[in-house]
Amino acid sequence: MDRNIRSGGTGAAPPPVPPPGPPGTQIAALVSAARRLSQAAAAPSLARADVASRLDASVVRPLSLITAADSLAGDQDDRAADGDRAAELDEAIWRLAGQATRLRTGQPELLEATAALQQLTVSLATSPETAAGRTRRLAAWQADLPTAIELSPNGPYLVTNPERIEDWLGCPAAITPQMALCRCGRSQRKPLCDGSHASGFDDGKDPGRVADRRDTYPGQQVTVYDNRGICQHSGLCTSRLATVFRAGQEPFVAPSGGRMDEIVRAVRDCPSGALSFARDGTEARADTDHHGQRPPVIQVTRDGPYRVTGAIPLRQADGRPVPMADGASAEHYALCRCGHSRNKPFCSGMHWHIGFRDPVPAPGRTPTIFEWAGGLPALTRMTRLFYEKFVPESPVLAPLFANMSADHPERVARWLSEVFGGPPLYSGEYGGYPRMLSQHVGKNLSEEWRQEWVALLLRSAGEAGLPNDPEFRSAFSSYIEWGSRLAVENSQLNATPPAHMPMPHWDWATSAGPPGSRGSALATIPADPGPASTLPASGETVSYEKHIRQLFRQRDRQSMSFAFDLWSCEDVRSHASAILQRLRSGTMPCDGPWPAEWIDVFARWTDTGQPA
Repeated sequence: MDRNIRSGGTGAAPPPVPPPGPPGTQIAALVSAARRLSQAAAAPSLARADVASRLDASVVRPLSLITAADSLAGDQDDRAADGDRAAELDEAIWRLAGQATRLRTGQPELLEATAALQQLTVSLATSPETAAGRTRRLAAWQADLPTAIELSPNGPYLVTNPERIEDWLGCPAAITPQMALCRCGRSQRKPLCDGSHASGFDDGKDPGRVADRRDTYPGQQVTVYDNRGICQHSGLCTSRLATVFRAGQEPFVAPSGGRMDEIVRAVRDCPSGALSFARDGTEARADTDHHGQRPPVIQVTRDGPYRVTGAIPLRQADGRPVPMADGASAEHYALCRCGHSRNKPFCSGMHWHIGFRDPVPAPGRTPTIFEWAGGLPALTRMTRLFYEKFVPESPVLAPLFANMSADHPERVARWLSEVFGGPPLYSGEYGGYPRMLSQHVGKNLSEEWRQEWVALLLRSAGEAGLPNDPEFRSAFSSYIEWGSRLAVENSQLNATPPAHMPMPHWDWATSAGPPGSRGSALATIPADPGPASTLPASGETVSYEKHIRQLFRQRDRQSMSFAFDLWSCEDVRSHASAILQRLRSGTMPCDGPWPAEWIDVFARWTDTGQPA
C-alpha cells in the first residue's frame, strides 16, 4: 500500500476512493468495514476500547440507519480489518475516512459518520505533521462544498468546511473539514458529538416558548427593536447598560436612558440577533451586522450556547434555510448546546436554568491570568470600551489616538492576551515586541499621559466586567503600571530602547524584577569593548568560563535577567538551544546581532557537550 496514503501525506498517490456500486451498497460497505475495525480495536491485541466505542456510536450507528448492512458481501480492499497492529488500524481508519469523505449522498447520517472518521483519523496520527497532512487532504476532497451548518434531525449540528471554531477564551480549536457538534448536551466529548443523542434527543420547539414578536421602542436619538422570542439571555445588554435594558421591568427597553453610542455598542454585542436599531426611521441593519466585516466563526461559550458570527448559512437537512424569527440576523445567532432550549435550534437561555456545565479543569490546576480575565473576548470588550468611550472623552488622550487604526483595540487586546499567558495572538499576527516598540518610539509621552491612560484603562476593566478579586486586580494593575512606564521611557526623544526584547509574560508570581535588573532606554550606553577573551582556535575546546561567559555583557545579562542568568553556566546550558536560535536570528543581544564568528563559537560549545 502506498506510504502517502498510509501516513496521510500529500504525495501524488491516488486518494482513497469509495467502494464500487450504487450509494446504498457503498454505504453498506462502509458500515461493514467500520464494524470489522471496531472489532479489531476492541481485540486484546490492541485493547483500544475508546476507538471501538467511537466507531460503534458515531460511524456504525448513523450509517446503519441508512441501509441494512448485514447482507454486505465483504470483498472490498480492507487489509487492516483483521489485523492486530496499531499501525494497520490507523491506516484502515484513514482509508475509511477518505472513502466516506468522497461519498456525496447528502444524508445527514453520512455526514455525521464522516465527521467522526475525520476526527478519529486525525487524532490517531503519529505526529503533528501527519495530522496536518491528513487534514489538508480531507479538505481538498471536499473543497467544493460551501461552508454551512446543517441540522441533523434529532441529531448534531453538521458543520461543513468551518473556517474557525474557538473556545470561550477566543483560542482556536482543532478542526476537520467535516464536523459534528453536540446539541443534545449529553456528549462526553464536548463540543464534539459522541452519539449520545441517539438515546432520546428531541429537536422540536416547545409550544410554550416565548412568542416570536418584534417590539419597537422609539427614543430621542435611536429606535431599538427587540424580539424576546430569540433572546439567549446572555445578560450582555442588561449588565452593561442597565438604564436602557432593564431586567425585570416593563417596558424592557428605555431607549432614551443612555447615550446613542452606548446603545449601539450594546445592540452590536447582542449574540442572538434579538436586538437591532434604527436612526431617523431607517433600520441600521448593516451596522448591527458589523457591515459584514467579521469572519465566519463558531464560538463555544463557557457553559452556554454556540455563538455564530460571520453569516454562516444555517440549513435544514433538506438543504432549505432554517426559518428565522422576525427581525433576526443572519450574520450572528446563538445555537442551543444544552439540549433544553424551548426554541431549538436557537438558544433560549435554558442552560442557566438546568445548570448546564462543560467539563471542569483538572483539580488543583491554576488558571493563567488570561483565563481568569475571561480570555480574548473579555480583554477585547475592555479595550473597545477604552478606545471607543473613555479615550474620546479625555482631553489628554484624545489627540494622541485621533488617528489610530480601526483595529487598534483588537491589537491591544491581543497583546495583553499574550502577556497574560494566552496564545501568541499578537506576535503571531503583528510581529511581537519590535512591533509594539515601534508604536511608542519618538512619541515623547508624558507622565500625565501615562497616569490618564492607566486610570481610564482600569475603569474600562471594571465596566467591561473583568474580575474584581484582589489577586487578579493586583496582577493586572502591576503589568499596566509597569508596561505604561516602560512605554513612556521608550518614547522619549533621547531614548535608545533595546530593539529585540522578548515578549513580556506576566503570571501570578511575576514582577518586573528588582531595580537595575533591566537596562534602561535612557541610560548612557558605554562603548562596546568586545569580548574580554581571545576567541578559541579552530581545534581548541570551547569552555563556558574561558570563552562563552565573556561574550555576554552586563547589559545583556540585565536584559535577560527576568528569564535566566547569562553569567551562570547552568542557566546557559539549560537554555542553550533557545539562546543559539535567537543569536542566529539576530534578536539577541537586544541591541544588535553578534558577529558570525561569535555565533560559531557558541554553536561549537553547544555541540561539544557544553563544558564548563
